[in-house]
Amino acid sequence: MAVGAASSTHLGAWRTAAAAVTALGLQVGVNYANDYFDGVRGVDTAARVGPTRLVASGLASPRAVATAAALAVAVAAVAGIALAVAVGPVLLLVGAAAVLATFLYSGGPRPYAAAGLGEVAVFAFFGPVATAGTALVETGHGIPAAAWWASIPCGLLAVDVLLVNNLRDIPTDAATGKRTLAVRIGDPASRRLYAVVLAAAYASVAAGVAVRALPVPALLALLALPLARGPLTVVARGRGRELVAGLIATTRLHLVTGVLLTAGLALR
Repeated sequence: MAVGAASSTHLGAWRTAAAAVTALGLQVGVNYANDYFDGVRGVDTAARVGPTRLVASGLASPRAVATAAALAVAVAAVAGIALAVAVGPVLLLVGAAAVLATFLYSGGPRPYAAAGLGEVAVFAFFGPVATAGTALVETGHGIPAAAWWASIPCGLLAVDVLLVNNLRDIPTDAATGKRTLAVRIGDPASRRLYAVVLAAAYASVAAGVAVRALPVPALLALLALPLARGPLTVVARGRGRELVAGLIATTRLHLVTGVLLTAGLALR
């Protein structure tokens, strides 16, 4: 979202704040919804390695977690509607799609996470929707080419966060019938795909500058590359709880790259 705001030349404080509330609300909502649906469906078991889940561990009732998910999405919806009034009805369509994606990720009769489509949705919503969508909110009338291009590395690194998460969960997901992309292509291929996606993320920044879709200062994002060694090593060799460290390191890499890319776009 910050990358999208930095790619725009018509910044508005309240629009930026509303976009942040919308994005945060949806992220919190999808986390609670995933906790709820995986808990009640028995996908999260005692054998799962990773952060504690509220429903599966009994720390919170399914109803409480479902309510938290609904409240988070409701807050996001209020902020999103305010933006749609200011910008245009297209944001209502984008917002509706985001809300549906939040609950259908692991909910509904055929969760798309279990169909191996989680990475596709993550790229779309953490890439073009978040980045280009924020730029549209800021300008109110169009999306700069830089926002579209900058959405590529943002989306790809978010995909890697999900990939390492699902790589860690292959044994338990496979046992409970949750056929994520990692389950479908297998452990070795998932590790290779992680490296390919990571390389593509940084290559896309260089390519964007080369074709003049991104300003030269956007190359600041490449300063995060040394941080990639840690997660690449863990994902290549790690097992079980070791992959939790890989998940944390990948999330950190995503954040640092986003901050550097935002700075580069702001310096254009």
